[in-house]
Amino acid sequence: MNEIHKMAGHMIRRLNQISLAVFAERMAREGFDLTPVQFAALTGIEATPGIDQATLAGTIAYDRVTIGGVLDRLEAKGLVRRSVSKRDRRARQLHLTETGQKVLSSVTPIVRDLQGEILAGLDRSERARFLELMEKLIASRSPRSGAMPGSD
Repeated sequence: MNEIHKMAGHMIRRLNQISLAVFAERMAREGFDLTPVQFAALTGIEATPGIDQATLAGTIAYDRVTIGGVLDRLEAKGLVRRSVSKRDRRARQLHLTETGQKVLSSVTPIVRDLQGEILAGLDRSERARFLELMEKLIASRSPRSGAMPGSD
């Protein structure tokens, strides 16, 4: 076996590919046109109605420059509404539309369920430990990690 197949970075990239594929397949099967980043954006907006784009990007650990394109697509789908902030005319406040709220309510249980598909090779205690270790790694790197552009 090639050494790369035992390297953390390679295995994390592969697991990300698997996660993205499971998400895409499940959304398509359920009749939704939504990516993981779009789902994260919707959940962030629901949690903090009126959040601005830059703060949302930080909240979901996504690139500040690229979040605009994600929001453009969500707005085009009628899921998000942007408005000029009354406090800072340069900022855009974000709100879910009624359709956006309905879509988010419909897909959230699906997204919760597909987590089991992503971690299908692990038993319940292994899943819990794996998630705990990932949280620990992310927390230890967050100040330096920065949000990276990705597939939306």
